Amino acid sequence: MHEGCSGSFENGKQLVDKIRMMGFANQPMAVPLLIKCVKCGEEFEMECHEGKCPKCNMVYGVTPCHSFDPDNVMAAGKDY
Repeated sequence: MHEGCSGSFENGKQLVDKIRMMGFANQPMAVPLLIKCVKCGEEFEMECHEGKCPKCNMVYGVTPCHSFDPDNVMAAGKDY
């Protein structure tokens, strides 16, 4: 069920599953976000609602409604 912008997620896997299911994973964000990887510390630019650290392959996701702030990005796991 689609909960709009009010949906909350317990973890990054739930968030990434949702954006994949809704078709937003490969959709470019209005403004790319600079993300610091929680696994390896690498900084990279996240351009789509799903992104991957180029150094360690940690997968990240953010919903379109919350893609304005890097604090809303959640890690889903390496190679998720």
